[in-house]
This record gives sequence, C-alpha cells and structure tokens, in this order.
Amino acid sequence: MAGGTSPAQRIPSQDGHHLNSGKTLNVEQDPWARRAYRWWRTARAGGPDAPAVPLLAHDGLLAAAVVLVDLLLTFVGPEQYSAGLGWPALVGWSLVAAVPIALRRVVLWPAVAFCAATLTIPVATGHQPASLAIAMIILSYTAAAWLRLRPAVVATVLMWLPVLAVNAVDPPDSAELPGLSRMYLLFVNGSTAMVCFFIGRTVHARRSSTLALAERARVAEENQRAAADQAVADERRRIARELHDVVAHHVSVMGVLATGARRVLRRDPDAADEALGTIAETSRSTLREMRRLLDVLRTDAEPADADLAPQPGLGGIEALVDQIREAGLPVTLRVDGVPGNLDPGVTLTLYRIVQEALTNALKHAGAATAEVRLSFGVYWLIVEVFDTGRGPAPDRAHLGHGLVGMRERVALYGGTLRTGPRPGGGFRIYAKLPMEQLGAATRQGAP
Repeated sequence: MAGGTSPAQRIPSQDGHHLNSGKTLNVEQDPWARRAYRWWRTARAGGPDAPAVPLLAHDGLLAAAVVLVDLLLTFVGPEQYSAGLGWPALVGWSLVAAVPIALRRVVLWPAVAFCAATLTIPVATGHQPASLAIAMIILSYTAAAWLRLRPAVVATVLMWLPVLAVNAVDPPDSAELPGLSRMYLLFVNGSTAMVCFFIGRTVHARRSSTLALAERARVAEENQRAAADQAVADERRRIARELHDVVAHHVSVMGVLATGARRVLRRDPDAADEALGTIAETSRSTLREMRRLLDVLRTDAEPADADLAPQPGLGGIEALVDQIREAGLPVTLRVDGVPGNLDPGVTLTLYRIVQEALTNALKHAGAATAEVRLSFGVYWLIVEVFDTGRGPAPDRAHLGHGLVGMRERVALYGGTLRTGPRPGGGFRIYAKLPMEQLGAATRQGAP
C-alpha cells in the first residue's frame, strides 16, 4: 500500500464469504491477513488484478470440453479402459481430474498441487482418466507461461516427478500394455513434460518482450510529449520577449509624445491635440499587445543579453525573400490588397511565419521554386508560402519547433494554421488571421 493509512480490506475465502466472518481486517495491521492477501494476489496466474469471474468462466468451459473428450474416449474405447467402474464414477473422477484446468489462471499454485494430488486416482481406482493427462499438459504449459523460471521449474517437477518415479519403479504390466518398456514410458512422459515447459517459456518470453516494447513506447511517447511541451514553452517565452519589446517601444513613444504635447500645449494647441490623439491610438495598441503578452508570459528568468535590434516587420519580408533567393532558392513575392495600420506584433508574426517557411523550403525542398503570397482583405489577413520541392522526409513528418512556433504565433491572434504536402508536390504553409483581432483594416480588399 502506497503511503498513508490504507482502508481496511476483506480477504475473500473459497466460499465467497470473508475470512473474518463479517468483521473487517486491516491488511496493514494484521500479519495473517497480510500474508493471506499477498498469497491471494501472487497465486493468480492471470495477474493479481485480473478479474476472476471471466477467467473461471473461460477455463471452466475448457475443463468441460476436456471432460467430454474423456467420456467420449471411454465410450468408444475397450471395456478394460473403464476398469469396471460405472458411468457415474467415471464422470465423477473425470470432473475431479479436470478441476485444476478451471482454476489454473485464478489460483495457479493450488491448481498445481491439486493436479499432483489427482495422480492418486489411478492408484485408488485402477482407472486413469484422459482428463488427468490433459490437465497435466495444460497445467505444465500454464506454469511455464505465467511464472518466473525457478517457480515454473518447481511446478513442472511437482507434477511430473511422481509420474516418472512410478514409471521407473513400478511400470505397467507388460501383458496389459505389450511393447511399452520402462525406458519408453520414461522417454515419452519426460519428453511431454519438456515440450510443454519449453512452449510455455517461449510464450512467456514473447509476452515479456511485448510488455517491454510497450513500456519503451510509453516512455518514448512521454519523452516526446515533454519535448513538445518544452518547445512550446520556449517558443512562448521568445514570443513574450518580442512582444515585450513592442510594448516597451509603444510606451516610450507615448512618453515622448506626452512630453512634447505638454511643452507646446499653450502656444500650439493643434499640435498638442494631434500628439494626444497619437498617444490615445498608441495606448490602445499597447493594451492589445499587453493582453497578448499575458497569454504567453514567461515563467523562468530570461537571460539579460536581449537583442536590442529593431524587430522586423512587413518591410523586412521583401529583404528576406531577396536573401533566400541569393541563397539558391528562387522565390517570388505576391501581395494582394493594401495593409492598413497593423500593429508591430502582427507584422512581426507575418515576418516570422514567412522566415520559417522559406528556411524549411531551403533546407528540404531541393531543386525547386517557392512563392510567398500576402493577402490583406477586409476581414482576413492570409499568409501562404508553398514550394514545388520534395517536402520534408517521412521521418520528419512530426511537428518541429519552427512549426510549433508558427502555430503559437497564429493562435495568439485568433488565427488558424494549416501545414502539409501539396497535391501536386511540395509543401504548403497557410495562415489565416482575422482582421478584427489585429486592430487594423485595409483600404482595399483582396480578391
């Protein structure tokens, strides 16, 4: 029990009641209850948490089928096979020999012990039910498949050693079974035990390998998820730093304009009014950027070596296209519509999307061409970058850090991002941002 005071648990008995006759035993306090509970869990071949009723139902059907086979062999076999017993006795002993089959995955060790005890049936009655031999084969396989190596060997020896000892010391009468020597019986029974054991161990190894692979896949998935979360966190912190620079610039402009308006307020009221209008517009833009900044605000201490260069915007996209073109990838730029008074954070987002898309095309497209399309509509701002190359390799189909950053930037402004291969070949990145979230409108709609 992990940590704290565990709730009292009742230990079930064979008749369905509780071991303490209605009183509650705490398995942490009572040593006998703790031992009984541990035995109950470890005796389960189907696993300590496996439901007992379905296991009993399935194995009970298997045991019933074994009994039917035994009775059919008795019916069609010679009369001496029944050892003079009547059908009620034959059915009863066959059912007794098949009981371990029904219990094998619920309580394996008691089933093994019961199977070893049923070896006395031929000694007591002179009749050896076929269900007894089948039960030994099934129990040997079950023990080898579900137990560790040493307990599996112990269980197999416990069931087969009495059989081999009887074959070696007191073999069947040669008159009843002509041609069956002592060595032949030892060889057949020993070989049967070894075949059942090794088949079970093969299944055990396969099951262990499957569980190990599943655990490895789970750990890898957790590591990949942690890496993706870390990439998102890093990208959000970087976006927060950039938005911080934008907000700081706006505040600085507001301070300068307020100082200038104060100085010219009396001698030039029109200039002061214009400055105050600019301050009002800048303050609204600053408030929007501050709201977005709060969404991605970093939680860890950031390094002090921040880049003091001005952040790129729409004007830097044309220079970026020229730079990628000079690097060897033919790129064309197409602009539909006229951009309005977009916030600097929006223009920075457009630049970063185009930058990441063209960088990926330069890395993975090969001998290809690329095109950048900017569409400034009345209601939507659309950025589309596509190439005609071969696209990323199959092992790179998962989202990289760059695409994660794009998605975060677009989501920050209420937009959507779609990425993937094009039907005619190449790769396409399509971002769509609502104008009402950008704090600007265009003077001319895009088609």
